[in-house]
Amino acid sequence: MDTRDLTTFAAVARLGGMGRAARELNTVQSNVTQRVHRLEEALGVALFERSRSGARLTAAGERLLPYAARVGALLDEAGRAARDDGSPRGALTVGALETTAALRVSPLLAAYATRHPDVDLILRTGTTAELIDRVLDRELEGAFVCGPIVHPDLVATPAFEEELALLSAPGERSIAGLLGRADLRLIILRAGCSYRQRLEELLARRGIVGLRRLEFGSLEAILGAVAAGLGVTLLPRALVGPAWRGGRLATHRLPPAEARVQTVFVRRRDMLCSSALVAFQKHVTKGKTR
Repeated sequence: MDTRDLTTFAAVARLGGMGRAARELNTVQSNVTQRVHRLEEALGVALFERSRSGARLTAAGERLLPYAARVGALLDEAGRAARDDGSPRGALTVGALETTAALRVSPLLAAYATRHPDVDLILRTGTTAELIDRVLDRELEGAFVCGPIVHPDLVATPAFEEELALLSAPGERSIAGLLGRADLRLIILRAGCSYRQRLEELLARRGIVGLRRLEFGSLEAILGAVAAGLGVTLLPRALVGPAWRGGRLATHRLPPAEARVQTVFVRRRDMLCSSALVAFQKHVTKGKTR
């Protein structure tokens, strides 16, 4: 198999059409069609179902796609390794929880960018599960996620420690009173959010299960819903200070064993640790590793 054929195949799969892939790859559609056809002949299977609306992957194409993406990522990594002379430069794409980005990472990024002006830094946000998947898929060089993380393909480095708290609208003074309300609802992020999982576990330990859930897509939306009295959430306590002053939210402190959570920086064990990433990790984690 030719690597260029695989790259073309991956582009068609991602964009859903030969013409769209040709425009992205800056070539003509006949070249894209020829490369896909050649790949199908080499493998002896059809990779796409063609129609007037575009091209859809067959079952064989679905099985091939992760390998094609991996080959593309490895080729890109090989090029970066060859160009890396020890000086931090070039693109560096990292991820972070939205809470971590708001509380911890932004000032660190500013300082890092000042110190290493030749690095083109890109930050992506997501849930812990989403960010780990992106690191494993080589879409991110590393990410700040909620620990602990134990995975054979990942290296985790301690970065920050947060104190979690239950957040509610003002009015209820005790956790027992708050959690005893018949109309209690959970205000949460989408599945894969580590704080969502911790909140559900915290309630389960107190025998509280089966509550209604209101799912929101952003941290700002969650805080607004809690302030409006729609329910409770679990987030780092420090968020209430900088983001929501004026008594619009009430914080309920938890026992230390439930409140403490460590944010770790994860990266693939087998992925190139570029000079830009080495400098970044030293900058934000003080060089500690685990």
